[in-house]
Parts: sequence; structure tokens; C-alpha cells
Amino acid sequence: MTASDFAATAPGRTLRAAPDGLVAAAMLSFLATAGFFYVNIMPAIVSGLVDGLRFGAREAGWVGAANVYGAVAGALLAVFLSPRVPWRRVAVVALCALIGIDLVSITIAHPWPLIVTRFIHGTVGGTLVGTSFAVIARTRVPERTFGMLLIVQYGLGGLALLLLPRLIPVFGSRLLFLVLAAFSVATLTMLPFLAEYPPRPARAAPGEPTQAPARTGVLLVLSLLAVLLFQCGNMAISAYVIELGRASGLGLERISGVLGVAGWLGALGAVLVMVLKLRAGRLRPILAGLLLCIAGTLAFRYSGTAWAYAAANIATAIAWAFGIPYLLGMCASFDRSGRAATLASVFSKLGLASGPLLASAFVREGHWLGLITVASLAIAGSLACALRPAAQIDRIS
Repeated sequence: MTASDFAATAPGRTLRAAPDGLVAAAMLSFLATAGFFYVNIMPAIVSGLVDGLRFGAREAGWVGAANVYGAVAGALLAVFLSPRVPWRRVAVVALCALIGIDLVSITIAHPWPLIVTRFIHGTVGGTLVGTSFAVIARTRVPERTFGMLLIVQYGLGGLALLLLPRLIPVFGSRLLFLVLAAFSVATLTMLPFLAEYPPRPARAAPGEPTQAPARTGVLLVLSLLAVLLFQCGNMAISAYVIELGRASGLGLERISGVLGVAGWLGALGAVLVMVLKLRAGRLRPILAGLLLCIAGTLAFRYSGTAWAYAAANIATAIAWAFGIPYLLGMCASFDRSGRAATLASVFSKLGLASGPLLASAFVREGHWLGLITVASLAIAGSLACALRPAAQIDRIS
């Protein structure tokens, strides 16, 4: 951290991070994570509800899905709010609401009331995340901040996945919601140090000045579908990765250790994004990241072997952290005012919500191989959708 990481301010005013510095990227990453951190600890939440509150695996998956589907509604709301309401005001209100809802969740011990409560939590959190994505799109290189976002999510998520499965049997499932509330409190303290990030005028979409709007619209839709399918395929496996390990005969201590290490190593994918930025364009990184993700997902077929389970978790973690910043950055490149990035947040949440819902249909019958196959096909579909817009943007960049 250097003096250049902070912006000059008038005497007597709060020192603020330089808008495009690493400190600001880290704070924006906390802001975008706060409304959605439960996704990074989703395996612990599902397992904790099963063990701590005796929910069935299907009901626990519904709780996770409701939380993320609420985020879809919230992110969609942010598409309309972000150009009209100051982002800092939205962030303060949302963070305070999230803290309150997480504390209320501690008192609920039945599936349907918790499903409703977490849907409300997701709606508030999705609004915060969508607003945060709009702010990130106003930075000079959004991919860089999206990379930092994944470092924060994987680093802290890995620590949580290492510790929570071991602590929940001692402290109960309420610990899950206390961790989420504490994260929101920490993020709230960072807000005064962020710059203003005023909206930028919308620029022309990638392509030649004479490019037809319909063609641009097709490229954006393909980019959004790529985000949706990528998140859906990854989350379908991630939500039940603990239960998959158990069903394959692995012990909980070994599983939690693997997930913690995989979370930390996964952050290397995001670090690589920050190092590469756009020097290799978008097409080649997306192609490499998504192919690795498909291979890692297929490797879960051999989860009965401890090393294969570990390799599958590490490969998918690295690929997820490497691929999604480029997919989100590709969407953001269509509109620097932030609306396209906010819309990408909607599709991202829709994919993440659909993952646990899709998975619950398979795990109910114990069809783990079917789940792995469908998740792999979803990621392959994401790659197919991403190739054309990535190649087009690289060509005119």
C-alpha cells in the first residue's frame, strides 16, 4: 500500500482511496461480496442446515436457492435504481438491512419461514451487489476489480469453509448467520473511504461506429447467457460438494480441509486475472478458463478417490475465479455507465440460484453422476455462447 492508493482530499475531510487503486478495488470487492457472501459458504450453509436444524437435503437446497433467487430480484431492481439513486445511500441502507435480517434468521428453526426470510435477504443483497457492479464498471479496468472481487471471495470463503463445518456442531447453525452479519458490519466501516464514482455517459457498444444496434444486442445477450450458464453449472456442484464427498465415502474433516485449501488456491485464478488484465484479450483467457472448469467438473465423477476429489475442487475453484471476471468484464464493456454490468449481475444471480435448484432434483434420488454431467454441459454451453462476443470485442479492441 502506497500514498498513490489514496486520493487527495480537502483539509478536514475523510481520506479516500484512489478510485482506480488496489485499496479501492479491495473495498469495492467487499461491498460487492457483502450482499452475496452466503454463496461463497453455500456448502457450509446447506450442510449446517442439514446437521444443525435437521433439514432435509432438499429443503436445505431450497433455502440456498431462495436466497439467490431473491438476489435476482434485487439485482434487477438495481438496474433501475443505479442511475437514479446515489450508490452510497443504497449501500448504507442495504448493509444495515442485511445485518438485521441475518440476526433475525438466527431465531428461525423451520424450513418455510427461513426460505421466505432468506428470499428477502437475497433481494436486499442483490440490490447491493447490482449497485456495486455498476460502480465497478465505472473504474478504468473493470476486469481488475472483478479479479480482486474473486480474491476476496475465495480467500475469505476458503477460510470459512475450512472452519465452519467443524464449528457448526459445537455452536449450531446460528453461527452461519452471525458470520454473514459480521461481514456486513466490516463492509459498512469501509464505505466512507471510497470515492464518489459518478456515473459516466454511456459509450457506444464494442464494434465499429456503424455497427447495427441489433448486432450489438445479440452479442450482449450471448454474453449474458454465458454468465448465466457458467454460474449455474458451477453452483450446481458447489452447493452440494460436501454432500457429494460424503456420498463418495469421504470424512467431513477431510472434505472441509479440501474445500478450505481449494478456496485459497482458487484465488490464484483471480490473481492471474489481475496480472494479465487484457493483455491476452478476452477470447483466449475465457477459452482456457472454461475448458479447465469443464475438466474439473467431470473429475468429480471420481470423488470416491480422495486425491481426485481434491483435484476436482481445486481445478474448478481456479477456473471459476479466472473465468467469471472475464465474462463479467466482457458484459461491462458494452456500457461504461454501468447498466450492462448491473444486468450481468442479474444473470449471474439467476445462474447461481438455478444451480442449487437444479442440483436438488438430482440429489433427492442420489443421481450424482447425472448432476455432474448436466453441470458440465451447462459450462460447455457457456463457452459456446461466449466465443462470438469475445472474439468480436478482441477484434476491434
